[in-house]
Amino acid sequence: MGKPTGFMEYARTERSYAAVADRVVNYSEFVIPLRDETLREQGARCMDCGIPFCHQGCPVNNLIPDWNDLVYRNDLQSAIEVLHSTNNFPEFTGRICPAPCEASCTLNIDDNPVTIKTIECAIVDHAWEQGWIKPKISRHRTGKKVAVVGSGPAGLACAQQLARAGHQVRVFEKNSRIGGLLRYGIPDFKLNKQLIDRRMSQMLAEGVEFRTNAHIGTDIPARTLLAKYDAVVLTGGSEEPRNLPTPGRNLQGVHFAMEFLGQSNRRVAGDDIPVGEEILATDMDVIVIGGGDTGSDCIGTSNRQGAKSITQLEIMPQPPEKEDKATTWPNWPNKLRTSSSHEEGCERMWSVATKAFKGDDGHVTGVECIKVEWNRDDQGQWQMQEIAGSEFELKADRVFLAMGFAHPVHDGMIDELELDKDTRGNISANTDDYRASLDKVFTAGDMRRGQSLVVWAIREGRQAARSVDAYLMGDSDLPR
Repeated sequence: MGKPTGFMEYARTERSYAAVADRVVNYSEFVIPLRDETLREQGARCMDCGIPFCHQGCPVNNLIPDWNDLVYRNDLQSAIEVLHSTNNFPEFTGRICPAPCEASCTLNIDDNPVTIKTIECAIVDHAWEQGWIKPKISRHRTGKKVAVVGSGPAGLACAQQLARAGHQVRVFEKNSRIGGLLRYGIPDFKLNKQLIDRRMSQMLAEGVEFRTNAHIGTDIPARTLLAKYDAVVLTGGSEEPRNLPTPGRNLQGVHFAMEFLGQSNRRVAGDDIPVGEEILATDMDVIVIGGGDTGSDCIGTSNRQGAKSITQLEIMPQPPEKEDKATTWPNWPNKLRTSSSHEEGCERMWSVATKAFKGDDGHVTGVECIKVEWNRDDQGQWQMQEIAGSEFELKADRVFLAMGFAHPVHDGMIDELELDKDTRGNISANTDDYRASLDKVFTAGDMRRGQSLVVWAIREGRQAARSVDAYLMGDSDLPR
């Protein structure tokens, strides 16, 4: 795999970023790709490790050593074929996946894993530039009709696979544009939305139909789909945000993160935002509550809107800067992660709980906080305790709640279909057949597994497509 001695000859080299001062004045992607020769050297670093642990780290089971070797040998046309055999949209994952494969890489034992994510992105970007990626139009039609509800990564992957199997596929999306979380949850500086449009063009040529402004369970009764289609796949995502029901929660200026990010993405796309409904961070003191990727996206967006100050609060303690490899590798480690948005400017505070929001004339003006500590109880479970006398207050003109999502929205489609739910409120279905409790209904992605990664959504969409194909035809040649 690669050059047997490559990992000893070449140092790990990652993509670089445009200067902060240059990138925060627009919403363009700012990652600077590696030169061709450097990319080949990075592919050469993939060692003959015997057991490719990167496979177990990658949810879609990318054949990573195979395409690393092809990059080293400068055969990128074969590399894109291998990459597409497991991943419908590597240009998405090559930009926004946190790369659990690199955490599992054998070379990560000494903190120098192969730049798998960088290589993946370079392969697919080069393939698009060379015109190698073309529609794969099925040679036969089955006459079966499938409705896919939700156009996020799970829905798109499922729809593309089913269309390539010869089924008539229609994707229903409640918003005005296709993409789901990819379109409205991820800022353009991390994922240029033209990449989604390009894939849509491919899928249209393959026979997938898209219907926007179609909110199933609200605009269109969900049961009409059961009458018109041979199978229905629910891939609507996990959209019920975790709330913070503290005093002052209803003050103006306190918003769920996705309200802010979704509106920003619509503004960047050229959509009109009604007067009086704007959510802007310009010249504001911003508080972001939640330390994950969504919180990081709020920071990057606030910086681009010209926020006066940005503070991110996390209730959990600060993770260690370096994990204990002996106890974590090859699993995903808990360690301090600093995103490109953090580097653009913000203050990060750990072990902080929010007690209340203060306001003046109906608008938020501050956040009352308290420091907390975490200790294990007699059963070994972590318990949080407030530290007496550690109260403090932060000034705030905007507060964004970025604490994740609880489960899919039940009101509407899920309640109408009376689908069984698991203990966390997700649609109940296993990963063997992805079938929901109602005949003809399947589900995949965050709507089934809960809030997760784009790469997991792609995996589930692909696997659900195979199950739907087998349900309709008795067997399936689609890969899992």
